[in-house]
Amino acid sequence: MDQHDIKNEIRELLKERNAVLLAHNYMRDEVQEIADITGDSLALSIEAAKTSAEVIVFCGVHFMAESASILSPDKKVLLPRLDAGCPMADMITVEGLIEMKKRFPGVPVVTYVNSSAAVKAHTDICCTSANAGRVVSSLAEDELIFTPDRNLGRFVAKTSNKKFHFWDGFCPTHERLRAEDVTRLKADYPDALFICHPECSPAVSDLADHACSTSGMYDYCRTSPAKRFIIGTEAGILYRLKKENSDKEFILASPGLICPNMKLISLEDILASLRTMAPEVRVEEDIRIPAKRALDRMLAVPRD
Repeated sequence: MDQHDIKNEIRELLKERNAVLLAHNYMRDEVQEIADITGDSLALSIEAAKTSAEVIVFCGVHFMAESASILSPDKKVLLPRLDAGCPMADMITVEGLIEMKKRFPGVPVVTYVNSSAAVKAHTDICCTSANAGRVVSSLAEDELIFTPDRNLGRFVAKTSNKKFHFWDGFCPTHERLRAEDVTRLKADYPDALFICHPECSPAVSDLADHACSTSGMYDYCRTSPAKRFIIGTEAGILYRLKKENSDKEFILASPGLICPNMKLISLEDILASLRTMAPEVRVEEDIRIPAKRALDRMLAVPRD
């Protein structure tokens, strides 16, 4: 089958199964092209929960499918490739978090949504890259444990008076971007604005004209009068940036900004998943309920 036929059968099966197809901003171009909804990981799960679909096909990585199951326990959640994991999420374990909580008794735990449901279940409140600052500010305590991303934590800590205890996790893809790469590109393209994800190292984010979530990047580039941007996040974001801003130029800050896990799911995988209605990701209630509590607390934090 060629891509055209595969896409047609996917769309037919989505309708037949009463399914919604979600694609993270870092997915392959052709996957984003046929998705019903594209976006950040948690935003996708929130939007899917609002739909009348009975099935969620999540084109992302494992923790994202878990979040969809947490928020939509009545829906069947399919992850076309079960081996699509997240190295950062794997860097923290429940056992390790429990040990850290013992070292800092009574200190609230803020956990980035790029984490397993089991870790979220042992968390006081979750955060995203977009709202991490607001979440930290919302805490009554002056001290907190931040997991698992040390880079996002340090980015937030720069504008906070609170004391942070960081879990030593990171995104290998964003970590590969070096300050020297950015400095060289900024010299080559002096008219370009550099925007990056706060999962980048502090040395890189310190060079940014703007650091924000992927959704924030779409808004920033669309509204900015600038015509050229150096992009410091995973290459998949370029698909929509170019589509929405045909008159602007986007330069990937490094050829290393490709996450192999985010590129695993193909059109063929989606088709096979819809045909077989597998593999399914389901979070059991003993984990789902406390994990949802941490997500709900985050969602209750007032917006600016």
